[in-house]
Amino acid sequence: MKIAIGNDHAGTFYKNTIVEYLKSENIEVINYGTNSEDSVDYPDFVHPVAADVESNSVNLGIIICGSGNGASMTANKHQGVRSALCWTKEITKLAREHNDANILSIPARFTSIQQALEMVKVFLNTEFEGGRHQTRVDKIACS
Repeated sequence: MKIAIGNDHAGTFYKNTIVEYLKSENIEVINYGTNSEDSVDYPDFVHPVAADVESNSVNLGIIICGSGNGASMTANKHQGVRSALCWTKEITKLAREHNDANILSIPARFTSIQQALEMVKVFLNTEFEGGRHQTRVDKIACS
């Protein structure tokens, strides 16, 4: 499995912890940074993650910013990307099962690191249910 990850300054600690976990699970990680807590613009780090998901050069993406909103909005501008802003593992599970989310957006300022790691584990280990949900997912893209 290959995961692209990107974050702004609010998500650096979370990103580093998540990357460490992913590598311990033998998951290949493409880190688009930032690797600093100096203020940056989240789109600069989210667009590369979304582009990798859009082109299918990675299996899934993880993005992290203070609220998770800006990162998710940015990612969802890419066709074929379904970024889900999640703050519990239950919401993460439903985002994968029902919405075939392919990017997890984590709000670093509103979740604990333990919650974030639990969400990542659920995100990676939950399959899309398809069926009636596929019909809905097919209606997401604008033509």
